[in-house]
Amino acid sequence: MPNFNDIYGQKQIVDHFKNALASGKISHAYIINGERSSGKEFIAKIFAMALQCENGNTDPCNECHSCKQAMSGNHPDIIKVTHEKPATIGVEDIRNGVNNDVVIKPYSSPWKIYIINEAEKMTVQAQNALLKTLEEPPAYAVILLLTSNLEALLPTIQSRCVVLNMKPVPDDVIKKYLMQDIHIPDYKADVCTAFARGNLGKAKALAASEEFDNIKTEAVSLLKYIREMEITEIMSAIKKINDYKIDINDYLDILSVWYRDVLLFKATNDVNHLIFKDEIQYIKKVSNQSAYEGIEIILDALEKAKARLRANVNFELTMELLLLTIKEN
Repeated sequence: MPNFNDIYGQKQIVDHFKNALASGKISHAYIINGERSSGKEFIAKIFAMALQCENGNTDPCNECHSCKQAMSGNHPDIIKVTHEKPATIGVEDIRNGVNNDVVIKPYSSPWKIYIINEAEKMTVQAQNALLKTLEEPPAYAVILLLTSNLEALLPTIQSRCVVLNMKPVPDDVIKKYLMQDIHIPDYKADVCTAFARGNLGKAKALAASEEFDNIKTEAVSLLKYIREMEITEIMSAIKKINDYKIDINDYLDILSVWYRDVLLFKATNDVNHLIFKDEIQYIKKVSNQSAYEGIEIILDALEKAKARLRANVNFELTMELLLLTIKEN
């Protein structure tokens, strides 16, 4: 039964919404800004349910007709704005989903709530169309913009909304959640927590992903033997990486965590704080083979590879430069 207690590591947002509900001072528009898969939709759902709850508490009761409608996804006054093109929210999507609909009063509730996920995909024309509603909203309208890129929203949009920034969830909170709530074993919880980097949703997805486990194993195998590999073998490995069905940043993060372990072990000779504890034999070998400067060069090359891929530089060229840098250092 979802309520605000199910939101981990975002106390400042929970407190803001609970105070707004308790005082009745509800803004007509909010921006929830956070990484992809970090739980923005879940937070929006809880707040929308609490606003519409017939019992009038600061938490949804999960028992009234309104809460049951919301949980089933069939609440007539909680509207998820959809869009035709996957990569773009166009002006017609906003006109049809919000502007033309918001003039109609709520069917059965005190509020009419619009949830626009991936709001960063709105075109400038779509944002300007939404601005008209944000400037003169009906008293019953609440618009929730969920975004992973606040800077993509016009300053005029941001200035008319309450902006709530999600924070990285502490590692100990994520690990405890994985172990207690979804019963992930200790060693796997450590790995998923390290790769999630404060994103609870990502940690859950990684814990459930058999493919991530397989790719992690293959990535570590590549790092173990890359110094002995021929160029043709490296090119073959690059083609295989391109076929993986995970975000390339997740793959690069596997490499980064491995080399952070190498650097940490080289500096401390301590196994206890390593993520890849089970690979200590190889981590020790690589730390002996590599100079501090070489490991720093590799970590820097990993960040440069991410930046190049974000800028749409050729994938194979980017990965070839990266893996050759790793091989040479």
